[in-house]
Amino acid sequence: MKFLRLLTPLLLVIVAVFCFAPAAWAFCGFYVAKADTKLYNKASQVVIARNSDRTVLTMANDFQGEVKDFAIVVPVPTVLEKDQVRVTEPKIIERLDAFSAPRLVEYFDPDPCAPLLRFNKLTLSNSAVSGGDAAGIQIGDRSLGVTVEARFNVGEYDIVILSAKESGGLETWLTLNGYKIPQGAKQLLQPYIRSSMKFFVAKVNLDKFQESGYQLLRPLQISYQSPKFMLPIRLGMINATTEQDLIVYILSPQGGAEITNYRTVKIPSNVNIPVFVKNEFGEFYKSLFQTAYTREGRSVSFLEYAWDMGNCDPCSADPLTQEELKEAGVFWLNDNSLSKASKVPQIRKFVPTFFNSNVFISRLHVRYTRDTFPEDLIFQQTANRELFQGRYILQYPFEGELKCEAGKEYKRSLPKRFEQEAQTLARLTNGNIQDIRNKMKLSVGNLTYSWWENLSSWFGLN
Repeated sequence: MKFLRLLTPLLLVIVAVFCFAPAAWAFCGFYVAKADTKLYNKASQVVIARNSDRTVLTMANDFQGEVKDFAIVVPVPTVLEKDQVRVTEPKIIERLDAFSAPRLVEYFDPDPCAPLLRFNKLTLSNSAVSGGDAAGIQIGDRSLGVTVEARFNVGEYDIVILSAKESGGLETWLTLNGYKIPQGAKQLLQPYIRSSMKFFVAKVNLDKFQESGYQLLRPLQISYQSPKFMLPIRLGMINATTEQDLIVYILSPQGGAEITNYRTVKIPSNVNIPVFVKNEFGEFYKSLFQTAYTREGRSVSFLEYAWDMGNCDPCSADPLTQEELKEAGVFWLNDNSLSKASKVPQIRKFVPTFFNSNVFISRLHVRYTRDTFPEDLIFQQTANRELFQGRYILQYPFEGELKCEAGKEYKRSLPKRFEQEAQTLARLTNGNIQDIRNKMKLSVGNLTYSWWENLSSWFGLN
């Protein structure tokens, strides 16, 4: 690898020690690919920074179409004022996605005849497996039971905060005032009205959008104080005909977050898979997720990542800087909270560090329909700071001569290892085991690995 060629021999020794040390360094490996939200045709993304009763909610806009047709209605627990609403940069959500995405890592077996491997043989095995302006908005008709609690402009958006007495009146008010909302909203609006929630309503101010120079709508960010730690998802299901993907990034000073009214389970992780997956990691992860989603009954949220923001292992992207975290809504940082983390040497990014940025990120992936997720998502913060990541391992065999007894034993062990990788891939993706074995054979190509004869015999591919 290019990175390895740039390292001095001394640093290579340091990397080797880290990679083969016990449990504390068990995640060591070299990152090669990630499964980010680009895998999905349409994946909504929400960032929630939460501490005590204060929430900062950032909503990525994946709206496709004429911006004049854009409208968003979000139930919120309180009336929001202008200083509680802002626009932020799309790059922040892209950075969170890249940092927390499930990842593919590579290991390369050392020479089994070298003294270093014999000394660390057990440890190696453990580590490898392990439109219009605001002034044009009409005042709500009292006969509709709608009250305009606040009205202001933020960036390219015209914002209205509404309260309502009944859902039919709210639906009518929105339609009469030029908001293009889907038909059938009345039924889904009613539960929020019964809960005395307010409604954050936004549409695009075309003049200000043109003045901004942006090509796409920027994410909206709102902050509020409330004991309710929830995310309303039902309104997004009004006209949905297929399953929808939602990625929620929860940032907390305490620890991991989880959904309380649906099960939260860890995505299958930390497994060895055949090396040919390197060229098709995106399709592999989509199949893995769909298989896990089906096996779990289609009504669970999956934890894909849980980690301290100050470090990563292996890094699929650099941790967010203090400025980026603030842009993402983290409001509890002080000037020195990341000072230690910022001094971590680059080499340490391949192993866990012991610096605490006071920001813990949980990445939850929900695939839902109106039938499987009839309720809004209710979250809770926990003190659990256990590290977890969706992580999938490619382990390449040693290619050199194997004349020692340990080398001969290593060669005899390979076919069983390859078969285990094939079986694991079939189980994770519900794939055909014989097709997987054939692809493993083809992936070798013209390489003259000394173990291929035994492998073909094991698979019955001669």
